[in-house]
Amino acid sequence: MTLNDLTAGQSATVSTVGGSGSLRQHFLDMGVVPGAKIKLIKYAPMGDPIEFRIHSYELTLRIADAKKITIKKESVCTETSESPSLQETVVLDKEHPGLGEGGKYHVKATENPLPEGKTITFALAGNQNCGKTTLFNQLTGSNQHVGNFPGVTVDRKSGSIINHPDTLVTDLPGIYSLSPYTSEEIVSRQFILEEKPTGIINIVDATNIERNLYLSMQLMELEVPMVLALNMMDELTGNGGHIDINAMESMLGIPVVPISAYKNEGIDELVGHALHVAKYQERPGRTDFCDESENGGAVHRCLHAIMHLIYDHAEYAGIPVRFAATKLVEGDAHIMEALAISKNEKEMIEHIIVQMEEERGLDRAAAIADMRFSFIEKLAEKCVVKPRESAERERSRRIDKILTGKYTALPSFAAIMALVFFLTFNVVGAGLQQLLEAGISFLTDAADRALSALSVNEVLHSLVIDGIFSGVGSVLSFLPVIVTLFFFLSLLEDTGYMARIAFVMDKLLRKLGLSGRSFVPLLIGFGCSVPGVMSSRTLPSERDRKMTIMLIPFMSCSAKLPIYAFFTAAFFPSYPALVMVLLYFIGIAAGIAVAFVFKGSLFKGEPVPFVMELPNYRLPGVKNVSRLLWEKAKDFLQKAFTVIFVATIVIWFLQTFDVHLNVVEDSQKSILASAAGMLVPVFRPLGFGDWRISTALIAGFIAKESVVSTLSVLLGSNAVLSGLLDVPAAFALLVFCLLYTPCVAAVASINRELGAKWAVSVVILQCAVAWLCALLAHSVLLLF
Repeated sequence: MTLNDLTAGQSATVSTVGGSGSLRQHFLDMGVVPGAKIKLIKYAPMGDPIEFRIHSYELTLRIADAKKITIKKESVCTETSESPSLQETVVLDKEHPGLGEGGKYHVKATENPLPEGKTITFALAGNQNCGKTTLFNQLTGSNQHVGNFPGVTVDRKSGSIINHPDTLVTDLPGIYSLSPYTSEEIVSRQFILEEKPTGIINIVDATNIERNLYLSMQLMELEVPMVLALNMMDELTGNGGHIDINAMESMLGIPVVPISAYKNEGIDELVGHALHVAKYQERPGRTDFCDESENGGAVHRCLHAIMHLIYDHAEYAGIPVRFAATKLVEGDAHIMEALAISKNEKEMIEHIIVQMEEERGLDRAAAIADMRFSFIEKLAEKCVVKPRESAERERSRRIDKILTGKYTALPSFAAIMALVFFLTFNVVGAGLQQLLEAGISFLTDAADRALSALSVNEVLHSLVIDGIFSGVGSVLSFLPVIVTLFFFLSLLEDTGYMARIAFVMDKLLRKLGLSGRSFVPLLIGFGCSVPGVMSSRTLPSERDRKMTIMLIPFMSCSAKLPIYAFFTAAFFPSYPALVMVLLYFIGIAAGIAVAFVFKGSLFKGEPVPFVMELPNYRLPGVKNVSRLLWEKAKDFLQKAFTVIFVATIVIWFLQTFDVHLNVVEDSQKSILASAAGMLVPVFRPLGFGDWRISTALIAGFIAKESVVSTLSVLLGSNAVLSGLLDVPAAFALLVFCLLYTPCVAAVASINRELGAKWAVSVVILQCAVAWLCALLAHSVLLLF
């Protein structure tokens, strides 16, 4: 019997975990180990993936992966009580002594403090959704986005601790283990092993000890001075839970500090401990978590034998020997290569591991994971009183019945996103955009009058007004829309709803070679490609991220609506809505076709397994949302005054001068018109081989709305346009505008995220697909 055979509400015990390689290791690291109690919560509305509860937290898993996990079904739920009595678990008469205990792990006789003036570096590490980035903001005041969507921290962020300029804290990506499965885990491990920070601040969700301490144990094996920050202690105690801090410190051998990052409680004490252990290099007092009396001591003997065998290799490679030994047992190829172990030694290590497997009755990777979770269970039994089910969890369950319900999930999602887009593009964002456009127009007129009054050279005058103000100003007008859209998206993200969208849409997108996480960036692309590309940073897989960004331009952005309105009024006045809907579907169809091509060629392979935590719904913080909006606005403005600024100057230059660099009076004689004329043969098979249309398409690279304004200037009236194009050519032109290169702002965003090679590739791909689709549309319509 496998996990997918359970129905909602049924419980079982994990018997075996199938699969192989890093994927199987990821399952084990997430707590799916033999002997673990597991309960199926629900199936996604489309039947795949599933949500289940294990070790007191909820995870998602695809059915294909669930089939690899065999279980023993239980007739009666045997989950342990969430609120054991205080007397049975911990002694409450000892209070955590606080900052006064600094130096508890400090031996004066062997102290070796860092020299004065040396920068103390910290790695801030923790699971996803444990409040790590919130703590980073409290420590450094850095403007880093805080969200509930797994994997939100994908960039390396650093900053000095407030009032301690000689420190540097690096916010590592949220990870569940140090196994080299995801790029985030590899980045985090490499940072600690290669850059060797002087200390580690490990933040742990106090309401979810079982999951979080798994990473803590691996971090302790790295033998770097470390302090444990127990976050969300206010939530734990508020729901009747308790943690004996002193007992936990005794079992772990490192300072443990209760904090609430959200409320900024306990941060000063945490900083004091972190600075102390880092300055005096107080390494963890315990790195050995295998019990020689447990299960016959098989794992204990195996690890210590390997440690003895590889000690010199580990020392030479600069890798802590305990960490190296456990990774060799798990089959970590990166560590094996770094240790440069001889063939003879590899055979000896393999013999030791096989002997352990026979004695333990588990395979090597499962035995190591079981060792860690066994220690965590002992620690929780001695130190932790689990809280009763929180109000947040009960509220989340009720909300999920609607937002992830079988018949209500998709309608709810459609309603929520329709409201977001309506408010963004018709009410709030549009209103703010009109105000900004009015402001830019006022400044443009004022600058124009001032330059005229000063009799400034006409070329310079044109550069400032027609190049800078008109070009950059037209792009800057998108800023309110982008900020407004990200405001609503940050609300959805911080509440935890984004993770539910990925859960609901995963099966649909998996057919295209993507995971459910890609749905939100693609959806945002219908509003504007720029925030769509920017939001792809939340995707944990580099493959999925690149493929998603390549597909976003196929989603018809709102900036193309003026083009659709202009041409439908001129050529399809009786069916404007039908034509617009058809264009949207053509864009989606083209994107799906390209996705299938990508899936079998450029991006071969499967999307990353959908192993993801569904966090409780939480109210977003005003400070967090404000930081996000400032970050997105700053990011966009940096692009507007770099790549976009250069692009607008280039277009102005081409429009203003002829090939002999003389200022032109008639735009038909400009370099741009000459270049557009060279494109006429390219567009002639599509039915719109005219230099004026080519010129408008080039101008559309700056901003799609420029297509309409340029045609209006060059043609003068719709009558001229109607004489220039017939209906098949007009529709072909609409299809081309729908699919050809995204605007310079979107290309700049792609360049920022993936690099120049990928940005150029997107431009070429879009133009090629647009030309082929427009040719097909023109040819088909000529038949009627």
